[in-house]
Amino acid sequence: MIRVCVVDDEPLARRGVLSLLAPFDDVEVVGEYEEGAAALAGLQARGPDVVFLDVQMPGMTGLDVLAALTPSRRPLAILLTAHDSFAVRAFALNAVDYLLKPIDDLRFAEAMSRVRTLLRLRDLDDPGKQLAALPARRYLEKFSVRIGHRTLFIRVDSVAWIGADGDYAVLHAGERTYIVRESLHQLALQLDPSRFVRVHRSSIVRLDQVAEMHPLTNRDAMLRLHDGTPVRVSRTYIDTLIRALQAHR
Repeated sequence: MIRVCVVDDEPLARRGVLSLLAPFDDVEVVGEYEEGAAALAGLQARGPDVVFLDVQMPGMTGLDVLAALTPSRRPLAILLTAHDSFAVRAFALNAVDYLLKPIDDLRFAEAMSRVRTLLRLRDLDDPGKQLAALPARRYLEKFSVRIGHRTLFIRVDSVAWIGADGDYAVLHAGERTYIVRESLHQLALQLDPSRFVRVHRSSIVRLDQVAEMHPLTNRDAMLRLHDGTPVRVSRTYIDTLIRALQAHR
């Protein structure tokens, strides 16, 4: 089970996070706090795996709470805020993700997927947990594409980026495009996050295909891929993309 604490000074916001966590059978909420000092004491006492933590709270902020914990006792943190000006300090404290309020359901699911991956890697690094570790997750290696009565198998390393077309996804492989009968959200959860990153509600890019990134207004950005294709990045995904590019480099 993934042991989770929720920290937010707004009762409605806490209930929102709890309702988003409710469908996950492998999650146990072990603490709920409305201010920083109580949260710090609770995190130290309960030692959760993950904390959903509001950045702006009266008195001790969410980032202050993280900074007060020793790195070895610091849970994976998913920060919650209506503003996006705290990213630099947040990532210095090894925050897993950064969700803007109101929280988007798809982004929440992606953050939880990232948590599972990191917890699995952490357990594999712990000799005491290696015997109990689950088999490593296998990510998608080929896309299945139906064309008439035929099924084509497209290797993921031939796809530079993926766009959305309603409930379907469009693979861009060189000069060819292929339609996959799955949503972009479903594909994002099946792809290796060290190689593919969602950058917009309507697009996923392969990290090694990114040639340039240019900032736009409102913290959006524009990517240029090696083949010259422009792909827009929304501010919701910009910090996750930057971290992934840094790790990939």
